[in-house]
Amino acid sequence: MKPMRLTSAHDVPAGADWLYELKYDGFRTILLWEEDEIHLESRAGKRLNEQFPEVIDQCIQLKDRFAPFLPLTLDGELVFLLSEQQSDFAKVQQRGRLKNKEAIRLQAERFPCHLIAFDLLRCKGKSLVDFPLMERKDWLQKVFQEVKLPSSVQLDHPSLLQIIHTDRSPEYMKELMTTYLAEGIVAKKKTSKWQNNTRSKEWLKIKNWRHVSVIVTRFDKDNGYFQGCIYQDTVLIEVVQFKHGFSKEEEQTLRALFQTKGHLTGGSEYEIPPSIVANIACISFDGSALREPRFSSFLLETDPAACTFQQMLKQLYPLPAVIDVTHPEKPIVPALHLNKADYLLYLRQVAPYLLPFLRERRLTLIRFPHGTGGECFYQKATPDYAPDFVVTDQVEDIPYTICNDPNTLLWLGNQLAMEFHIPFETRDTDRPAEIVFDLDPPSVKEFHLAIEAAKRIKALLDGLFLTAFIKTSGGKGLQIYIPLKKNAFTYDETRQFTAFICRFLCEQAPDLFTLERLKKNRGNRLYLDYLQHDAGKTIIAPYSPRGNELGLVATPLEWDELNLDELHPSLFTMPAVIERLKEKGDPFRRIRHFVNDDAFRQVLHQLQDILPAHKMDFRGH
Repeated sequence: MKPMRLTSAHDVPAGADWLYELKYDGFRTILLWEEDEIHLESRAGKRLNEQFPEVIDQCIQLKDRFAPFLPLTLDGELVFLLSEQQSDFAKVQQRGRLKNKEAIRLQAERFPCHLIAFDLLRCKGKSLVDFPLMERKDWLQKVFQEVKLPSSVQLDHPSLLQIIHTDRSPEYMKELMTTYLAEGIVAKKKTSKWQNNTRSKEWLKIKNWRHVSVIVTRFDKDNGYFQGCIYQDTVLIEVVQFKHGFSKEEEQTLRALFQTKGHLTGGSEYEIPPSIVANIACISFDGSALREPRFSSFLLETDPAACTFQQMLKQLYPLPAVIDVTHPEKPIVPALHLNKADYLLYLRQVAPYLLPFLRERRLTLIRFPHGTGGECFYQKATPDYAPDFVVTDQVEDIPYTICNDPNTLLWLGNQLAMEFHIPFETRDTDRPAEIVFDLDPPSVKEFHLAIEAAKRIKALLDGLFLTAFIKTSGGKGLQIYIPLKKNAFTYDETRQFTAFICRFLCEQAPDLFTLERLKKNRGNRLYLDYLQHDAGKTIIAPYSPRGNELGLVATPLEWDELNLDELHPSLFTMPAVIERLKEKGDPFRRIRHFVNDDAFRQVLHQLQDILPAHKMDFRGH
C-alpha cells in the first residue's frame, strides 16, 4: 500500500466542495495496525518501526482502547511538532538516517515524534477507501472520540498518536499557515476517494514559500545547477543548488553570463566573484541547504554583502504582515551586537516554546525602551493604542494583556517588552497550575548555592515521588517547577508544602540558606522565598529574556546539567538558547504531561499529620 499523492497548486481553491488542513513537514506514513502487529510504512514502503520506537510504544499502550477497531489502517504524517501548527522536518529526517539503537533512543527522548493521522483507510478490518472523504473523516473522528483521544492536534495531551484539524474556511487556514509558519495547506475534495499510489487533483498542496536572497557564485554546465551562497561572518558558504523556476530567457541569460564572464574551475564548472544576487523560494532550511528551492527573481539592486546568515534567518522566519516594525536597527543588547530585528527574530523562533507558558495568563511586562541595561518600566495595563488582535482581560481597573499567539508576542516585542512575567494561575481559576521554588543567591558569584539548593530539593522531591523541572532565572539563580493538576490545589495548600521544604533546608544548612526577608540580614546565604508563591504574584516565564546586560534567557535545563562544573547563567544568551533548542530540545516540552496529583495529595496528608494546626503559620505573621 502506497499513499495517495498530492498535486501542487499555486492558489488555495475555494468553495463548498473543499476541506482544508494544515500541511505538516515530516514523513508521509501509513500505520498498519493488526491485532498482533503494528507497522509504520513510509511513502516508498520502507518499514519505520525501528526509527520511531516511541510511536510504536504509544500504539502498544493504547492497544486495549483501539482493540474494538482493529485491524485498522491510518494515513498520516510522522512529525516532530514545534507547536500545534508547525513541525520541524530536520528532526524527522535526522531520525530516519539513524541506525544505532541507543542514538535512536536518545533522539526519541529529546525529540519525540507524533503520528498525525488525517485519513482512516480501514476499520475493524473493513476497507474504507471507496467511501467519500467526508465519511472517512467522520469515522476517524468517531474512533478517536471512542478511545478518548483529542479531536485535533494538542501538544498538552501526552498521546503521540493524534488526528489533524479539518476546516471549511480557506481564509482561516491561510492565516494559520502564515502566522505559525506551517509548511503549507492541503485542500481536499469532500467527495474524494482514496487512491493507492496515485497523484490526484482532488488533493492539492499549497506551499508556504519563504524567499531568501543568495549570491549566485557557480554554475555547472553539465547538470544545469547554479550554486547560491551567503556570508557567515566573512566567509562564503553554500546554502543552495537550484535549477528550476527560471523562465527560458532568465536561464539563458544567467548561463551565458557564467560562460562568458566566469572562470572555468573544473571540467564543467564556472565561477564568478560575488556580484549576482537572486531571490530563491524555499520552504525551510535543514541546517545545510534550503529545501525545495526554486529561482524566483534577480535582485539587481541588492548588495551581495547584505546576503548574510542572519539575514537568511530573518527571511526564513518572516514577521506576520500585521506587525509594523519600528526602528529595526535600534541596538537592544549592545554587548552582543543585537538590534531590535535580532530580538524579534529570537521571539519568532522561540514562540513555540514560550507561548505555552504565556497562554491564558495575565502578563506583567518590563519594557526597556533603550535596550538592556538601560532604564525600564513595568507594564500591567494594555495601552490604548494596542491593535485589535491583542486580547485583554479586565481585572478591576487593569486591562491585562493575554498573549496566546505569535502576533501578540511580536507586537509586544516591537514595544520592547523584554521580560514576560506570569502569575502561577491561568485567568480562569484562582488556583495555581504549578509550584515554583525561586532559589535566589545574593549575587551571581554565589550561583553555586542555587545549584546546591536545587540538588537538595530534588532529592527531597524524589523521595516524595514528585516530578519536578528546573530552569535558570535568567539572572543569578535557579527555579524549580512542580506542575499540578488544574484546579486541584489551593495556594494555602501549596504554601504548607513550600514552607515546609524551605524551612527544612534552612534547618539542615543554616549557613547556606535563609528565610530572612531583609537583604542586609542574609549575609552570603541563598534566600528561599516561599511567600512569593501566591495569587497575584509573578515569575519570569520560561524562555523569556531578562533586561540584564547580556539579555540572558530564563532557560529550562535537564537535571543532570546541574552536575556540570561549567554551568553558569551567562551561557544562556538569546542566540545560544536557539542553538540549544536545536541540539538538545526543550526540557520543559512535556511538563504538562506530568502533573502531580495523587502524589502531592498524599504529601499534603502527611504534612497535616505531622504539623499541628496551631504551628502552621506560613504567612510569616
